[in-house]
Amino acid sequence: MIANNWDEAKKQVDDWKLSGQKIVFTNGCFDILHRGHVEYLTEAKACGDKLVTALNSDSSVRSLKGEARPIQSQEDRAVILDALESVDLVVIFDQETPAKIIKTLLPNVLVKGGDYTPDTIVGADIVTENGGEVKVIPFRSGQSTSGIVEKIIKL
Repeated sequence: MIANNWDEAKKQVDDWKLSGQKIVFTNGCFDILHRGHVEYLTEAKACGDKLVTALNSDSSVRSLKGEARPIQSQEDRAVILDALESVDLVVIFDQETPAKIIKTLLPNVLVKGGDYTPDTIVGADIVTENGGEVKVIPFRSGQSTSGIVEKIIKL
């Protein structure tokens, strides 16, 4: 499911919580989805019952990664993520960090990749202060969108 807005995402998350579901949250740009993304999202989903994936908007990606990015539009990236079995809800955010959407949704588990440590994960304080937990999934080297882009440029 792709949420049309944050209110819709919050309603869905609240409904899941009321039915006793454990909500896992992660976020990212997910530009040119690759095996590393798929494996990461599968592992994130295993940390609970429902996986909410917050997707950086096009303008957010540009501010983080430069004017040449994203390669794929936020709409395309959202549809691709939504097609994954592991992803239950996609919500787009326009800020540089996911702090506001994390505060809005208050997931039970916040998950990030191994290029982070618990003390560097944005929103970790929000989640733990509300009784949740923070998990880091080990980073797999050799899997990156930047690496794919570099290979394409060399063609």
